[in-house]
Amino acid sequence: MSPSEPTPAQQIEQLFPIQSRHSGWTAAMGMSFITLSHDEVVLQWTVGPEHLQPFGLVHGGVYCGAIETVCSVGALLAAGPGTDVVGTENQTSFLRPVRSGVLTARGLPVHVGRRSQLWEARVTDPEDRLVAVGRLRVFCMPRKGQ
Repeated sequence: MSPSEPTPAQQIEQLFPIQSRHSGWTAAMGMSFITLSHDEVVLQWTVGPEHLQPFGLVHGGVYCGAIETVCSVGALLAAGPGTDVVGTENQTSFLRPVRSGVLTARGLPVHVGRRSQLWEARVTDPEDRLVAVGRLRVFCMPRKGQ
């Protein structure tokens, strides 16, 4: 990244000025964007008490939310200016229980069309073991007022 390129946090601020890094779901979950582009979005977080279900494992909803986040942000970047994206389907599979550590969600496009996109995300632990995988389908539409 050159000095003139915005950081992932600055890119999120530009894309979602209302949902700055100081508010919203990703901030509440302690998640940080590591990479933001039209062909890859990476999010990382350290597992804390806010991520756990009553049995001490990371709650499935956290995985679903992280997968939806990386995929929908990637889809928005791929769609380009003047286009909004809305999720139409989120499918997540949980593969390995996690109680602690740093988790990474990496979203990649499967299909980027004019009207719809399909993205896939993988959540891994520090040993690069797959702990969850999911797909998000989005519908692309012109932004109102554009």
